Amino acid sequence: MLLPDWLKNYQRAQLNGDLLAGIIVAVVLVPQSMAYGMLAGLPPEVALYSSVLPLILYAIFGSSRTLAVGPVGLMSLMTGATIIELDIVHANEIVSAAHTLALLIGIILLLMRILKLGAVINFLSHPVISGFVSASAIIIALSQMKHIFGLDVPRGLPAYETLYLIITQAPQSNVVTLLIGIASLLLLWCFKSPLVNLLKKIGTTEAALQFISKSGPLFAVVFSTFAVFHLELNKQFIVPIIGHIPLGLPNMILPNLNPQLVMQLLPNALLIALIGYLESISIAKSMASQKRQKIDSNKELAALGSANIASAISGGFPVAGGFGRSMVNFSAGANSPLASVITAGLVGLTLVTLTPLFFFLPKAALAAIIILAVIPLIDTHTFKHAWNYDRTDAFSMLITFFTVLIINVETGIVAGIAMSIGLYLHRSSQPHIAIVGRVEGTEHYRNINRHTVVTDKEILALRVDENLYFANTNYLEDTIMRFVADNQFINHVVLICSSISFIDSSALESLDNILYRLKKANIQLHFAEVKGPVMDKLRTTTFLKKMGEEHIFLSTHQAISFLNTKH
Repeated sequence: MLLPDWLKNYQRAQLNGDLLAGIIVAVVLVPQSMAYGMLAGLPPEVALYSSVLPLILYAIFGSSRTLAVGPVGLMSLMTGATIIELDIVHANEIVSAAHTLALLIGIILLLMRILKLGAVINFLSHPVISGFVSASAIIIALSQMKHIFGLDVPRGLPAYETLYLIITQAPQSNVVTLLIGIASLLLLWCFKSPLVNLLKKIGTTEAALQFISKSGPLFAVVFSTFAVFHLELNKQFIVPIIGHIPLGLPNMILPNLNPQLVMQLLPNALLIALIGYLESISIAKSMASQKRQKIDSNKELAALGSANIASAISGGFPVAGGFGRSMVNFSAGANSPLASVITAGLVGLTLVTLTPLFFFLPKAALAAIIILAVIPLIDTHTFKHAWNYDRTDAFSMLITFFTVLIINVETGIVAGIAMSIGLYLHRSSQPHIAIVGRVEGTEHYRNINRHTVVTDKEILALRVDENLYFANTNYLEDTIMRFVADNQFINHVVLICSSISFIDSSALESLDNILYRLKKANIQLHFAEVKGPVMDKLRTTTFLKKMGEEHIFLSTHQAISFLNTKH
């Protein structure tokens, strides 16, 4: 078996960083995984199973040295929403559907790798992604408020309905559960800033600071579990607890491949696979850029696909790279994927020895962990920036945000993709077309509306700042003919192609029509600065023969100089 590149070149000096990061991430991952399992409506052991074998598979096949794979909030939310749509009641069938969903996501990602579709991430603009993630974070946080208040609110409702039920049912809250939830939130908040600042003042070492500051979820779990157990809060005040978690590592299974179930899950599996990949690759690239490392998009598809298949056959549910854990892994000094292998080993050790200790763990504490984990994902900065720079992007972010918030996550994803593609088509269907003239004393040609330039009334020099394809050919044709109609002195049209890298068949047909219409008006069409690949394609067409290769010039200045000698 071929060893991963990072393992072939592994150095002993990297071990300390990997060991510390692996331990810290495990401390974060165990309680966080159980919390995300609860978010998905699955037993906690399913989430813990998703935190062992998938991490090892990603370490073998992934290209990121610090991405921490496992259960994440967005994937858990979408998994839960998908299972709710199946209208399954029996617990075993719900778990089985989660296994099948993970398997389908893994297969989809591997197929995307085979087809080299790593660039699919480009179909979603940053504002759209931000709107989607921000709305999802609010939905996740709202969905956990019922556990904080100890209320019985149905899962899968739109955000506004969940909020309404929480507000109206608040007087019936379980006071003890609410106190546990608030205490857990305060404890987690204290570990984020106040404790860190205090430790820095007393001169705590960086390694100890990293470990202690990231241990908030573990302390919340320990303290709340001890309080419930010691005071018998589950019996005295009906505080909801996790209950029994099976002891031991997961068994290897074959997920349910019932054709009817597969067809029901497939549409959502496609969306979840896309979002999981998008989230993971964005995080991986962000961290890699800080250490001048490279991320292979197609390799990430193979790694995440393998991780999800591993999760499915080991009794887990869909996984992806998590922002919070990855940042913990990165800042704790992880040097290689060995950190993830160490994390997986520690989670496995927890499954073998410690799961009975979680019996009295209150659900309110896990809800607090989720809420504090997703609040930083609510992004207002991107909206402010988009609003000041490009209102269209800002509106696309708002539409995606409210679609997710008011309707559901899946519709929000589709709306986001449609919005991104729609904006691209809208912008490129009306490309910027500039009339240019020569900057006096130079051979440079610039927009006549932006610079003081010299022009010739018989020559119309146009620069098209976009590739030519079916969506913008009519616009180009109409623009050229309008300029010609407005100026009776024009005898030559020079189309500057410096920004054109591709001309499709529809655009070629339109150019043919432009050539014909200009000839009928006794106007000659010329090209300048045509790129090599575009020229190679044109040479295979009859259009070039009709136009004449002598009318194609290496530079705009060469074209204008030649035409000036003609009159």
